[in-house]
Amino acid sequence: MRIAILDRTIVRTLIVLAIAQLMGWGSVGLLAIVGSQIAADLQISIAAVFAGNSVFYVVMGLWAPPLAKAFNAFGARKVMILGTILAAPGFVALAAAHGPVLYFTAWVILGTAGSAMLTTAAYIMLNEIAGSSAKSAIGVLMLMTGLSSSIFWPAAAFLSGLIGWRMTCLVYAAAMIVVCLPLYAFGLPRRSPSPKASSTVPAGRKTPALPAGIFRLIVSAITLNAFVTFGFSAILIELLKAEGLPTGEAVAFGSMLGILQVGARGVDFLGGGRWDGITTALFAGLALPLAMLLLILGHGTHWSIAGFILLYGLGSGILAVSRATIPLVFYDQAAYARAASNIALPLNLISAISPPLLAGLLAHFGSEAVLGLAMLCSCGAFVALLRLNRGRPARATAGTAT
Repeated sequence: MRIAILDRTIVRTLIVLAIAQLMGWGSVGLLAIVGSQIAADLQISIAAVFAGNSVFYVVMGLWAPPLAKAFNAFGARKVMILGTILAAPGFVALAAAHGPVLYFTAWVILGTAGSAMLTTAAYIMLNEIAGSSAKSAIGVLMLMTGLSSSIFWPAAAFLSGLIGWRMTCLVYAAAMIVVCLPLYAFGLPRRSPSPKASSTVPAGRKTPALPAGIFRLIVSAITLNAFVTFGFSAILIELLKAEGLPTGEAVAFGSMLGILQVGARGVDFLGGGRWDGITTALFAGLALPLAMLLLILGHGTHWSIAGFILLYGLGSGILAVSRATIPLVFYDQAAYARAASNIALPLNLISAISPPLLAGLLAHFGSEAVLGLAMLCSCGAFVALLRLNRGRPARATAGTAT
């Protein structure tokens, strides 16, 4: 079993990260529950309220490359501590907002904090301490954090119903300081040797830099698939309704997706010792266009929708892990932080633009236009993965992220 390679330090780190990441992502996801309340209270449209999430992702992406130097210089633990401290005033500003200016300012603060403490930072932390076991550790973390919305959506609904959305934001601000900050400060291991010292490259031999084309292929494969998966996470129910399903059946089919995604992540973890990020991404990358093709050809029949959910659920679940583990094939422990941070910029921008773009396409041109664009993107990503597979290093090499 792959879990055997995870020593006590890694297991402790995983527990700390799982709790803090659940709270981090769960708290910033509150708009799914209180968005309509905020819109009524601030007297702005619901579309403007949800634009706060887009601001959040854009700011996260813009901060990612500059933070790469901080991750390398100070280690993930210190950066995550600072991000958590900054998140608290972000939620306070959100609670105090009475108009769009302070509302969007709050999301700028939260996006800055998120870039320092959420997913990319967690992967960099695991890479620092797990080294060659980072893929398995990341897989375990993603299994744990996949329950974020399942836990925090009901919690947000309960809190907002009991004390209102503003006080809920203040509760989240307190949780950042009282729970997440001590977890990061006292639960995460301090970085002892510098990344250069921990590199697996033999002394006296320079690590070869990767060609710029390889980095562009990595970014293309990750972002093209992310455009599909992030967009579909927002419009899936509406897409199934556009295919002819009544609302109840669309929700029933859509609810199967989370189970399949978590199951796929579990299979990927169990096979972590045999398959690297590119190998699993190739399987998942092929599943996505096949899922789109099945739904296009099936014309809304139940068998085609069931097949689509199965293929798409398995593929998107594995791709969520592969986004973090593909760079591990090409970059060593020292170079991973910079590579992951540079990839996070286009990835977060895609996260911001794909849901409204696909929603607009669905509303104006129908489901076939959405499925056609998604199929085109996923096919492009699969081609990029094939080229990466041919260009994989014979051994784990570390390049400079372009």
